[in-house]
Amino acid sequence: MLDVYRGTLSLRTLRIWIEHLPPESATKTGMRNALPAEVLERASADSRPDLGQWSGVEVLLAALKDEVTLLRLVTTAANGGKQQEFTPTPRPGIPPKAAQSRSRLSDEHRRALDPRLRNQTQQEA
Repeated sequence: MLDVYRGTLSLRTLRIWIEHLPPESATKTGMRNALPAEVLERASADSRPDLGQWSGVEVLLAALKDEVTLLRLVTTAANGGKQQEFTPTPRPGIPPKAAQSRSRLSDEHRRALDPRLRNQTQQEA
């Protein structure tokens, strides 16, 4: 940055260098995290890998690890071993499964939310 102030590096060259940084760099991550809420709402609600700090190689490595783990679990279960539950490798920006689960609404809550159900009695529902 000092070269920009000295005049030995143009702003255009600096912009090109920043644009070609890898997506997992601190600068690019900071730029993404500084985006306004309107832009962030357009992205997928259940998956936010763009806010993470992993590169594409690290994401592929985590997927490979998950596949090998799943293969080991299936092979163990097929050969008569104890069947274990598969848990994927946590990735940045993707909430764990426990955080994604939603509780079911009771009949009272459904009636409160849906105007068509408000006048129904307990026996009609």
